[in-house]
Amino acid sequence: MAAGIPPETTAAPRPPLVRELVLVAALFLVYKCGRLVANGHEARAFANADRVWDLERAVHLPGEGWVQDLLLDGGTVVQAANAYYAWVHFPATLAFLAWLYWRRPAHYVWARRALALLTAAALALHLLVPLAPPRMLAEAGLVDTAQVYGPSVYGATPATDSMANQFAAMPSLHFGWALMVAIGLIAATRGRWRALWLLHPLVTLLVVVGTANHYWLDALVATVLLGATLALVRVPGTAWRVPVLGARAVLR
Repeated sequence: MAAGIPPETTAAPRPPLVRELVLVAALFLVYKCGRLVANGHEARAFANADRVWDLERAVHLPGEGWVQDLLLDGGTVVQAANAYYAWVHFPATLAFLAWLYWRRPAHYVWARRALALLTAAALALHLLVPLAPPRMLAEAGLVDTAQVYGPSVYGATPATDSMANQFAAMPSLHFGWALMVAIGLIAATRGRWRALWLLHPLVTLLVVVGTANHYWLDALVATVLLGATLALVRVPGTAWRVPVLGARAVLR
């Protein structure tokens, strides 16, 4: 047993592996299909983008451009940021879940439930509030770094992109998942330096903003949704839980 880790979180039985693989794959497919259903609504997406941009300036948030300027100082840096955006998001989250499944089964169930609820809430918001990212907003004056420097995970235009909804900027699941990974690893470990896991969401935040894929508010909304999610799902080793009505069949 790891030092400082409650025995019930390390000795808990692992859920059946095949069931978990099917469940995670099904959740991923529902998420991708839901994003495709949300495609379109271009006029609403740009109107909402104008509102978000104006709100950020009204509350004096720093412009997204200052982060992008740091990335554009070197071609290698901006390409690394684009690669981080394209290739770290899913693998890091899957590696996190796999490690928890093997080493901290109780924490795995908790994290999987939290990620599922966060993703469902984000998908609902994507459908209700389509939002064009700052790279598409002319008044932002930002560079679409993925299209200019590569690599890119999106089509050249939303109309030609059959794999993703480019009008699903809010909330940023890149940031929300990264923050959950960090929180989950901090909760599941007792190392002296475990707080360094917070570097993952910090780097992710700078990447998603600097590549002009997200606004600051996208990350803020993701944080609020994750906070609400974690208030509903019991952390292993704690004594309370608020039931999540209607979600038992998906989350158990």
